[in-house]
Formats: sequence, C-alpha cells, structure tokens
Amino acid sequence: MLQLTDLKVDIQGSRILNGISLSVAAGELVCLIGRNGAGKTTTFRSIMGYRRPSAGRIAFDGAEITGLPTWRIAQSGVGFAPEESEVYADLTVAENIELSTWTRPKGRPAATRIEEAYAVFPKLKQYLARGGAQLSGGERKMVSIARALTLDPKLLLLDEPFEGLSPAIIPLIAEGVASIRAMGKGVLMAESNVHHVPDYVDRLYVLERGELMFAGTLAEAHRDRGVMRVIAGDAEAMA
Repeated sequence: MLQLTDLKVDIQGSRILNGISLSVAAGELVCLIGRNGAGKTTTFRSIMGYRRPSAGRIAFDGAEITGLPTWRIAQSGVGFAPEESEVYADLTVAENIELSTWTRPKGRPAATRIEEAYAVFPKLKQYLARGGAQLSGGERKMVSIARALTLDPKLLLLDEPFEGLSPAIIPLIAEGVASIRAMGKGVLMAESNVHHVPDYVDRLYVLERGELMFAGTLAEAHRDRGVMRVIAGDAEAMA
C-alpha cells in the first residue's frame, strides 16, 4: 500500500531525513518511533506533500505520489491526523467530522463514512452540537482522527495520537486505532514514547537523527539494548 524508498529531505540546507525506507500494508499498524526531533513529523509531512523530498520515492497503492499536491494525495486515499489535533473552533463536532466528506465527495456515501467514524469513537455522539472551542485535548484528538476517517482513506497517518493525553483517554484512542486497523485500513503512527505503542502493532521502525536504526517487532525492539536506549532511556535499557 505505502512504500517509502530511500527518502531524503533537506530543510534550509540541513539533511533531516537520510535514506528512509519503510512500508505499510492494508490492515497493518506500523509505528514510526523516535525522540522529539528525530524526523517523524517530517516523514509524515513528506508523505502528505507538504515537504518535497530531495531524493527517493513515495508510492501509494502502486502509484508514485512523490511531490504531488496535498489535495491529490488526500483524494487518492491518504488521511492525516496531525499531532496538533486542530479543529475548527466555530464548527460543531458534527460539522468538523462531516467536513472531509465534502473534500472527497466520491466513493462511499457520506452518511456511511460518518457512521463509521462514530462507531470508532462512540463517545463523540455525546458532543455532536458542542463547538470545537469547547473540547478537551482528548476530545479534539478523537475529532481529528474521526475527521480523517470520513475522508474514507485506505491509509491513515496518525502523528503522536497519545501525546499529552490523560491516562483515562489513552485507552479510548488505542481502542479506536484497533478498530480502524480491523477495518482493513493501513495505519502509520508516529510515537515518541515506546510505552504508548499498542501491543497489537505489526511492526516498528525506529528513527534516530533522520536515519532508521531498527525495523522489527515490538518484542524484538525490547530485546535490543541499543534501541531501548534511544526510545526508553539508559536507565530502563539497563534494568
């Protein structure tokens, strides 16, 4: 479904990504993990067309999308929920979630997509008429992911979906991600905290200073002392 091959990105003369290669198949949850500043968000922004790679290739569903405008990438079936989880303050929850069906009108009926988003996050049904400015951080996160879902994507990019959330909300987001994966959609998730990576993740890629230093399962990552020093800290790696 998604294939990055030797992706390189320069920003203001500095190499931010240096030869990134990774893949995500339909129905897979893949996690790109690394410390803040490692290049996770740059990877996502490059996939979505906000950043033009200096070299390398991005392919989705068998077609090259490298350098395409963002709207073309979204219409091809790639949804994106950024870390900031911005919602439109002047729109209600229902209007925020419905918005993506206007962006991609073709495909399945809008009502079907909206119903599917609420099935992933049923808690949002309580807040349909609430304005975006009245939402908590966790509620904004759910709305952001639900809005990306109503685009009807085959692949969903989730940038730090658990960052800054209360312990009570994290399980709701994790259950939602599991539901999305069970629909057969590919999910690429960026995360800086290894303890937030769901147990059901299919594969991990560990990014350090713009380069991939590991690819494998969560269990294999926990057995690799060098990887754990990067994603969990020296003290835990030595425990």
